[in-house]
This record gives sequence, C-alpha cells and structure tokens, in this order.
Amino acid sequence: MSKTAPASPALSPAQQQREPGTSAPHTAAAVSFRARRRRPGMAVLAAALIAAGGAGGFLAWQKTGERMPVLAVTQSVAAGDVIDESDLTDASVSLDPALKPFPAGERDKVVGKRAAVALVPGALLSRGQVTDRSLVQDGEQLVGIGLKPDRLPATRLSAGDRVLVVYTPADGAADRSSADPGPDADGGTAPQAPTAVSARVVRVGEPQQATGDVVVDVAVPQAQGPGLAAQAATGRIALVVEPGGKS
Repeated sequence: MSKTAPASPALSPAQQQREPGTSAPHTAAAVSFRARRRRPGMAVLAAALIAAGGAGGFLAWQKTGERMPVLAVTQSVAAGDVIDESDLTDASVSLDPALKPFPAGERDKVVGKRAAVALVPGALLSRGQVTDRSLVQDGEQLVGIGLKPDRLPATRLSAGDRVLVVYTPADGAADRSSADPGPDADGGTAPQAPTAVSARVVRVGEPQQATGDVVVDVAVPQAQGPGLAAQAATGRIALVVEPGGKS
C-alpha cells in the first residue's frame, strides 16, 4: 500500500521571512525594484531640476566673472595736476555695479584733463576723479595756504570747491589794523588786507605726518593775491566752505 506524504503546513508571511533559506526577501526586493522602475517620470524630473540648477549656477558665475578692460593709475597724480598718458594703464576687472571706472577705450577723453582728487598707483580711475576745470584763469593768482587741522572743515576738499579764506588776527590786532592802516614804504597809506577772501580750491596737499597741517592751493582775484599771501604767512588763516561750494 502506498503512503501519501503529509502535506507541509502552510507558512504565514511572517514565518516565511523568519525561515532561513526562503526566497521571500529576494521576492520583496524584486517587487520593490520593479515598483521603482515603474516611475520613469520622477527620474526625468529630478534630472531636469539638476540640469536647471547647474545651468543657473553657470550663468551666475559667468555674469559675475565677466571682465572688462578699464583704466587704472600707474603713477601718483596730485589733485589739480594734468593727467598724462604715462599715468594710465589698462586693467581687466570683473564688472561691479558699484564701480564706475573709465573704459580703456576712453583713454583719449582722460589724457589732458586734471585730477579732481589725488590719484594713487594701482587704483581704478573713476569718473568723479577727473575734471576739465582750469587751474588759474585770467585775472587770478594762485596762493598756497598752510592750514592746521582745526582750521579746515572735516569734509574733504577737492579741486573746484568754492571757499572763503578768513583771516584770524591775534587779539587786538584786528582793532589796530581797522583803525589805522599805517603808512607804506613810500609814505602813503598801505591798503588794508581783506579779512576774508572768496577763493576756489585748485589743489589739496597731503597732511603732514608730524603736524597734520595741510597746504591748500587756492585761486583768487589778482588784486587780492598779495594780501592773502601775506596773511597766510602769519599762519592765522581759516577755511570756510561757501554754501553750494562743494563740487
């Protein structure tokens, strides 16, 4: 008589996962892999987002890294001095909206003009640093005035500023000079020097390291030049910026 082998008891899914040697984990992995492969649209979307991000980053780098030839200073140029060809060179820099340098192609528009401020080697030449104003006009004289720091405005002066040069005599000197001008060398009456002279700034020197004194060249009417020079020699001079005098 043949005997039929007893049927194996059915295993639950949990038992199949715990049973060593069974293929249930492989089957689950295969199902999961197939499930992921059934979503090609997600992969395409991810690839598109990555490509868009990379393209945007490249465009941003290209824009910020774009360079242009501009003019730079090679030699020190004092404020008011004429800018020569040898004072300039071409430089390639990245574009910056905050900077307004002269393009290298506008060299001819710069050479022959004057520096509105002191130019230092290695700096880019911007439009506010150049002026076409003449130094001394007909009927004017150039007078250099040495000023102490406390007799200058805190605002930096530049070429073209309109100022008032004020004479500050010693105590009692103003009363004596206004009462009696005194005789001159020829026996006549010497003209009284003005107590204030309207002038135009031509050049501002660098402060002295030891004292901080600054020499300012000003253009004044020819008739007032000698008197102002005599007043400046006493050291009792102060400078006042006239209303609307800043260039």
